[in-house]
Amino acid sequence: MNHNNQKSNQEGYTLTDFMPLIFIFTVIIGITVIHQLYYGWDVTNAMRIFMAAFFLVFGGFKVINIAGFAKAYAEYDLIAAHMPQYGYIYPFLEVGLGFAYLTGWQPIIINSFALILMLVSAAGVFNELRKGKQIICACLGVVFKIPMTYVTLFEDLLMAGMAFFMLLT
Repeated sequence: MNHNNQKSNQEGYTLTDFMPLIFIFTVIIGITVIHQLYYGWDVTNAMRIFMAAFFLVFGGFKVINIAGFAKAYAEYDLIAAHMPQYGYIYPFLEVGLGFAYLTGWQPIIINSFALILMLVSAAGVFNELRKGKQIICACLGVVFKIPMTYVTLFEDLLMAGMAFFMLLT
């Protein structure tokens, strides 16, 4: 494991550590709200737009330094830890999901795929959090050094939950 990406358990995190993530979520929520104000409010459509923006932005940041992302992702993802090539594929899966959500293409397939993808990701994050490791989250690639915390787990479960909800509607 790369110890440069770890913080000791004694070091706490501040709000400043999460500012890039807060800003990006604010922009994604803003995009969703503006879309809803323009086209009319619909919960399922709002989730679709939110997920489109989320996957496009988060996947895009991962592509910026794909080799760095793949290395960081292999530290905690269940699949990438055993198959490093997956770290090079994953950002494009997210970008593809983003475009699919944006266009509304094959909702049952896309929501099923997103649900599985996010649950597998959440399992890897939960596994590392359970071990008490403090590593850098690769959720925004390695462009920003955001710590992996339960916020990361919440992101994955939020996306899985929205995909599941949209499968039910």
